[in-house]
Amino acid sequence: MQKTLLGAGLFLSASFVPAVAADISFPVKAPIVTPVHAFSWTGFYVGANVGFGGDRFEYPFHAFSQQLQAEAPPLTSSTSGNFDLTSSGFFGGGQVGYNYQYSNNVVLGLEADFQWSGIKGRFEGNQILTNNGTSVSTTFGTGSEIAWFGIVRGRLGYAWDRLLLYATGGAAYGKVDTHGTISFAGPNGEARATSVASSGTQWGWTAGAGLEYAFAPQWSFKTEYLYIDLGSRTLLSSAINDVANGFTANAGIDVDTKLHTMKAGVNYRF
Repeated sequence: MQKTLLGAGLFLSASFVPAVAADISFPVKAPIVTPVHAFSWTGFYVGANVGFGGDRFEYPFHAFSQQLQAEAPPLTSSTSGNFDLTSSGFFGGGQVGYNYQYSNNVVLGLEADFQWSGIKGRFEGNQILTNNGTSVSTTFGTGSEIAWFGIVRGRLGYAWDRLLLYATGGAAYGKVDTHGTISFAGPNGEARATSVASSGTQWGWTAGAGLEYAFAPQWSFKTEYLYIDLGSRTLLSSAINDVANGFTANAGIDVDTKLHTMKAGVNYRF
C-alpha cells in the first residue's frame, strides 16, 4: 500500500514540474539600437562659387565758372548732371566662414569671400561738330570695370535639418577701373586725342539672402542673391583760381558703382 502511494506521489511531482517550468519567463536581451544624431550646421567651412552680376555705373558731374567785373555783377555759369552705363558680367571665387547652430535651430555665422570679376560697362559714339562751316569729327568712349571684389558679412538663418535659409549683410569692397578717350579729326586730317584713366578701391555695403542644402555629411550646395553698393570715388577734379583776373572755375566727375549678383557654390565643413 505504501509503495503504491509513494509511486503515485512521484508520478504527480514529475507531471507538475514541466507545467510550472512552462509558465516561468526568462529575461531576453534587448536588441542594440544605434542612436540617430541630428544634423548640425556648427563648424568651419571653405568653398567655391561662380555667378553673374551687374546693374550700372553712374557718373555724376558738375562744372562752375565765375568772372568778376568791375562795375557789374559777376558772370557765372554752372552745369551738373548724371549719366550711367549698364554693367554685366561673370565672376568667380571662394569663401570661408563659421556657423553656430543653437538648440532652437537658429544659425548664426560669419563669412568672408573674394571674387575675380568680369563685370563691366562701356559706351562709345561719334559726332560731327560744325562751327562756322568747319566740320570736326569727334569719337569718344568711356567705361568702367570691376576687376575684383570681396565681402565680409554676418549670416542669420534658420535650419530645417539639412536645409538652411538665411539673411546676410555686411561690408563690401572692390577695385573699379575707369577709362575714357576722346579724339578729334579736322578737315585737314589733323587729329588730336585725349584720354583719362583711373583705378582705385571703393568701399560700401551689401545685403541679401541665400539657401543652403547639405547633400552629404560634410558637403553642402548654396545659392545666394546679394545687392552690392561699392560707393563713390572721384575720377577727375580740377580748379582754376586766377585772382589777378578775377576768374575762378572748377569741375569734377565721380563714379558710383552698384550691382546685383546671383551665385551658386559648394561648401565643405570641417
